[in-house]
Amino acid sequence: MTARAQALRNTMFSTIGIYTEYFLGMLTSIFIARQLGPDDYGAYSAIIWLVAMGVAISNAGTASAVIKFVAELRGSERDELIAPTVAYLRKAQHWFMLAVIVAVGLLLLLSGQHIATGFDHWMIFGFLAIAIGLRSQYMFNVGIAKGFEDFRVTAIVAGIATPINLAMVVLAWILDAEVEALLAVFLISGVIFYAISQRLTSRLIQPATTQVQLPEDFQRRVKRHMRLVAITVTIGFFAASEVEVFFLNAFGDAEGAGHFKVAYLLASGAVMLVPGVIGSLLLPMMANALSKGRDVAGRRFVASTTYLTLLAAPLVAFGAVYSEPIISFMYGSAYATAASVFAACMFACALSTVSQSGSSLLISADKQLTILFLVILCGVIKVTLDVVLIRNYGLTGATVAYVAAAMFGAVCNL
Repeated sequence: MTARAQALRNTMFSTIGIYTEYFLGMLTSIFIARQLGPDDYGAYSAIIWLVAMGVAISNAGTASAVIKFVAELRGSERDELIAPTVAYLRKAQHWFMLAVIVAVGLLLLLSGQHIATGFDHWMIFGFLAIAIGLRSQYMFNVGIAKGFEDFRVTAIVAGIATPINLAMVVLAWILDAEVEALLAVFLISGVIFYAISQRLTSRLIQPATTQVQLPEDFQRRVKRHMRLVAITVTIGFFAASEVEVFFLNAFGDAEGAGHFKVAYLLASGAVMLVPGVIGSLLLPMMANALSKGRDVAGRRFVASTTYLTLLAAPLVAFGAVYSEPIISFMYGSAYATAASVFAACMFACALSTVSQSGSSLLISADKQLTILFLVILCGVIKVTLDVVLIRNYGLTGATVAYVAAAMFGAVCNL
């Protein structure tokens, strides 16, 4: 299969997977938001954000490493090193995961009254530990599939697990379920995502016929990548995620957190459905291209950035014009305040997606120190803006902080 045919095939499967997961995920969030209302939805979103944070840190240095190095080994025709590399990275991920679960327990012990208001803290700790474990393993498996450039796996997982998750949420909505029941649905869906992805990705890795040791220089590169990317992703998660939901809850504005979560979910989902399809393919494509020469990677970088911009611009304009009727139609009048936040988040998410071409090329070229510096700078700026602006201006401050940090990060990245 030619490189162009492979890219088109991957784009097709990635499109199927992303559209299915985000479209049905959007419906799922609508049912949950309408069921709980802005105040309870804000509290629920803070718990789910903690899961996302735990998954991001657990997979910090390992998920991107498995994509990068599996793609690199395939490009350089050293397939015999793939199995031991994946095993090494999975073991490292387990240690990251253990550290995260301990940290979450300490966070609940010291500040549970602010971040888990109205919940039994032991129940929330158990929920977080299980949910983080399941989702981390699922995302690691997705990384394996991307490293093999087999996006059919992500399409299959999304096509099976996401409709089941939506059906369970709809049932909970019909039964007028409380927050605890929706958290249980989240756990069950985590089991389904993990089980299907594990079964599919296990077929991609051919076990070594003999005991293969990773070369010392290669292992040093893997360790260096993990260390730097772990710090980068951990800080970058705060710079790129909806950490505003956490701070809004911490400062006593759960209703504002609900509005921001609705706006962020809708904006990030819309951007992912259009330019994000290409963005999800960039890391393995850049790693593979760079192994063939810097000129090949350079041309791919320019073409990717241009194409992402052309896709993102009309989407941002549409969101700015029709934000109010979109929010009203999808979430109801109770979330009318989220309309202006949605338009701003759409702009910020589009900027971040366009700049993925830059970050993918930098990661592929082992420029983790450059990325680390930028991420730390962006993270410090965003958290500082969040604390100052949210404390004084609530939801408006959260919106300004999110957009300002996204603009700064995108410009520096590119």
